[in-house]
Amino acid sequence: MATSSPSPSPPPPPPPHVVIFPFMAQGHTIPLLDISKELSNRGLKVTIVTTPLNAPFIHSKLSNHTSITVSVVPFPYVPDLPEGCENTADLPSMDSWVPFVTATKQMKPQFETLLHDMVDGGSRPLCVISDFFLGWTLDTCRSFDIPRVVSHGMGVLPMLVLKTASVHVQCQYQRQRQKTLDLESTDLLPNLALPFTLDISDLPPRFSDLNDAFERVISEVEEVDKNSWGVIVNSFQELECEYVAALEGLYKHAKAWCVGPVLLYEEDDGSRNESVSCPYIKWLDEQDGSGVAIYVLFGTQVRLSDDQMDEIAYGLEMAGYRFIWAVRSKTWRADEGWETRVEGRGFVVRDWVDQRSILAHPTVGGFLSHCGWNSVMESLSMGVPLLAWPMGAEQPLNAKYVAVGLKAGLMVKPEKIKTVDRHVICEGVRELMGGEKGRRARERARVLGSTARCAVEKGGSSDKKLDELIKSLIANANQKEIKF
Repeated sequence: MATSSPSPSPPPPPPPHVVIFPFMAQGHTIPLLDISKELSNRGLKVTIVTTPLNAPFIHSKLSNHTSITVSVVPFPYVPDLPEGCENTADLPSMDSWVPFVTATKQMKPQFETLLHDMVDGGSRPLCVISDFFLGWTLDTCRSFDIPRVVSHGMGVLPMLVLKTASVHVQCQYQRQRQKTLDLESTDLLPNLALPFTLDISDLPPRFSDLNDAFERVISEVEEVDKNSWGVIVNSFQELECEYVAALEGLYKHAKAWCVGPVLLYEEDDGSRNESVSCPYIKWLDEQDGSGVAIYVLFGTQVRLSDDQMDEIAYGLEMAGYRFIWAVRSKTWRADEGWETRVEGRGFVVRDWVDQRSILAHPTVGGFLSHCGWNSVMESLSMGVPLLAWPMGAEQPLNAKYVAVGLKAGLMVKPEKIKTVDRHVICEGVRELMGGEKGRRARERARVLGSTARCAVEKGGSSDKKLDELIKSLIANANQKEIKF
C-alpha cells in the first residue's frame, strides 16, 4: 500500500517588523540608525524611510547590516528652499528651518503608500519610530492602526523641562491673552525639582513670542506628540530615572523607554574601522600621552561668524594644549602666522569627521562642544568631560545638566556680548585640561562612561528596556490580531 508523503511544513512566520523614519538632520538620524542596527541584531526586520539625497549617508552607516532595508520617498520641491536641500545641514540659514519642516508634510501620501504596500505584503509593522518633527506621521499611523513611537533626540530631563515650560507658557498665554509674555515675572516650573537653577535664558527664545512661526510649528508637533504610543530616549536609567515618570505624565498614555547610549551597542562591530586610516586619527596616534588633546566641534547646524572663529583660534593657541578642531565654516580661513605657530600641536580638519572615533581615542581628554544631546552622550560614554558652550535649542539645558547636575564638565564663562573673547576660551580650555575643576569633571565623566557601558551590556538597564519595548510592541500587535 502506498504511503502518503508528509505534508510540507508551514513557512516560518515573518520576523517582527519596525519602520524607522528619522528627521533629515544628522543629529536626529544617527541615533536612530544605531537603534535600527540593534533591533536588527535582535532578529527584527527594519525599514528606514528617508529621501534620495540622505540615502547614501544612511547606506554608508549600514554596510555591516544588509538585513536593514532603506525605502526612499521623494522630498518635495519647495520654492522657499534651495534645490537639492534635503537635510538641515544644507539650509542656507535657520530662517529656512520652518519651510523645511513644513515641506515634510508633503511626503505623507508617499509614506502612506509605503505602509499600505507593507501591510498588503504581509509585513505589517509593529510600530513606526518617527522623529518628533515629523508629527504628521501620527495621523498616518492611526489610519493603519500602527503605534507611533516618537524620538526627540533629547535626554529625559531637557525634554521634560521644555515640555513643562511649553505648557506653563501656554497657560500664561491663555490667561493673559498676549502674544508675548514677561516670563521674568513668572515662577518658572515651581513643581519641577532640577539639579540646577533654571534661568529664562536657558529656554529657547521662541517662548517669548507665541506668534513666532517657529513657535507655531513646535506647538503643532507638541500637540500631536501627546498622543504617541511611546517615547524612545537615547539615555539610560542610571542617569535620568528620577525624571522618567514626570515625562510620562505629560503624555496621554505613552511610556518612555531609556535604551541608550545607543552608540555603545555597535561599539565592537567594526563599523568604524574605516576611520582608523583618516588623517586626524593618524595625527592623534602620533601624539604622546593620554588625555592631552582637546577636541573642538560645534555641530552641523551651528554657523559662527569669522570674528568668532578667530577668537576660537587664538584662544586655543593661547591655552597651549594640543587640539583637534573640526571646522564647519565655509568662509573662515586662519592667517598664515597662526597656522605656523600651532603647527604640530593643532590639527584642523574641514571634512566630516567620525566624532565617536575621536572621542574614543586615548589622546583626547576634553571636548569643547555646543552640547547637542548626541555629543553629550558620545562624550560621556567615552569618559570625556565637556567644556560646554551652548549655541541654541535645548543646548543650554544640556550644558547646565552636564556641568552643574552631573558635574562632568565645565561651562564656558557666560558672555553678554555676541562674540566670546579668546581669553575666555583660553581660560576654559586650561581649566578643563589642567585645572582642579577639570580633573574632578574628568573623574566624574569616567564614572558615567563606565555606568553607560554597563547599561547596554546583556542584563543592563538599557538592554532590558529595549527587550521590554520589543515585547510590548509584539504583545500589542498580537492583541489586535485576536480582536480581528
